[in-house]
Amino acid sequence: MSLDNTTQSYGGVSKTFHWLTALLILTALPIGWFANQLAHAIEDPAIPTTPEDLQQAAQLFSLHKTIGVTVFFVALARILWAISQPKPGLLNAENKPEAFAAETVHWLLYGSLVLVPLTGWIHHAATEGFAPILWPFGQNLPFVPKSPALAETSAGLHFVLMLVLVGALVLHIVGALKHHVIDKDSTLRRMLPGRVDLPEPPTQWHSPAPVVAAVVIWAVALCIGWFDGAYSAHPAGDHASAELEAVQSDWQVQEGSLAITITQLGSPVSGAFSDWTAAITFDDPAEPGPAGAVDVTIAIGSLTIGTVTQQALGADFFDSAQFPTANFNAELFKTDLAYEARGTLTIRDKTMDVVLPFELDLQDGTAKMQGELDLNRMDYDVGTTQPTEDSLAFAVKVAVELTATQAE
Repeated sequence: MSLDNTTQSYGGVSKTFHWLTALLILTALPIGWFANQLAHAIEDPAIPTTPEDLQQAAQLFSLHKTIGVTVFFVALARILWAISQPKPGLLNAENKPEAFAAETVHWLLYGSLVLVPLTGWIHHAATEGFAPILWPFGQNLPFVPKSPALAETSAGLHFVLMLVLVGALVLHIVGALKHHVIDKDSTLRRMLPGRVDLPEPPTQWHSPAPVVAAVVIWAVALCIGWFDGAYSAHPAGDHASAELEAVQSDWQVQEGSLAITITQLGSPVSGAFSDWTAAITFDDPAEPGPAGAVDVTIAIGSLTIGTVTQQALGADFFDSAQFPTANFNAELFKTDLAYEARGTLTIRDKTMDVVLPFELDLQDGTAKMQGELDLNRMDYDVGTTQPTEDSLAFAVKVAVELTATQAE
C-alpha cells in the first residue's frame, strides 16, 4: 500500500490520520460527557458525592483535555498532509446535490477538528482549574490570561462548536454507510487498510460553495449560542455574598487583594476574595514593639477560585450559607526584621491563633504591605469529607497585599 494519495485512493498516511482522528474523537466525546455529568452532580448540593467522585471527575477531565490537545495537533498535521497530496475524487460527483453535501460536511469536520480542541484549550488556560492536561506543556497559553470572562466565552464556544462537530460526524458516518450499503460503491473501502481495485472517479466539479456553506453553518450555530447565552457568565448558584458594613479606620485601604492557593490533585489552584474590610490603627515605632491593630472581616461568598468555586463555598468546605464571614483580629508588632500581625483567625465556627508576617513600605502617609501565611484547612473543619491529601492538600496559602493611606 502506497503512503501517498492518488486520484483514486487514499495512501497509508491519510488512512492512519483518518482512523487515528476517529479513535481520538470517539474517545474524547464520551469521556467529556461523563466528566460533565459527574461535575454537575458534585456541584448539586442535593446529590451526595464523595472525594472519590471529585477525583474521578478530575481524572476524566484531565484525560479529556489531553486527548483534545492531541486531536488539535493531529488535525493540524492531517490538514498539512492533505494540502500536499492529491485528493481522491468523489465517486458520486455526477450527483451534484449529494457531492455538495459531502464536501460541506468534510469542511465542517476539518474546521471543527481544529476549532473544538482549540477553544477547549483556551478555556483551560483561562481558568484556575483542578484538572491539568497530562502533557509536560500546555497548562498556560501565550496571550491567554486567567480570566473568568474569557473562560466563560471559550467554554460556550467549545460547546457550540462541539455540537457542530458531532452533527458533521454523524452525517459523515451516515454518508459512508449509505455509500457502502445502498450505493455499494468503493467510497468506504478506499479508506480501509489494504489494497483494493478501485474505479476511476468521474470528472469533478469544484466550487467554493461547500466552503461558504460550512462557514454559514458555523455562523448560524454561533449566533444561536449567542442568543441562548452560551458565552456569558452563568448563575453562580445559591452562595450569596454577605454585605459588609463600612468600618472606621485610621488607615484607608485604597487597593488590595486577599488571595488563597490550594493544591488539588497535585496542582495549585488560586482564587481570591473580592469583598473584605479592614479597620487599621498603626503608628510605626522607632524600636521593635507594638505598632497598632487590625480587624479584617471577609465576605466568604465573594470567593472565586476557578472551576471549584461552588464546591469551595458549599457545606463541606467554607459553608458560606451558614458562616457568611470570616474574621482576622490581630495586634501589629514591629520586629527586628519586618512586621507581624499576631491574633486570631475565625473561619466557620473555629478560631485559631495565627501570626501573619508582612513587609511594609511606609512613605509620606502611604503604606504598602504584603504578607503570606500557611494554614491547615483541617484546623477549621474545611473539607472534612476529604480527610486525606489524596485529592486535596491540607495546606492553604494565604497572600495579602494592600495599599493604604493615613486618614486626615
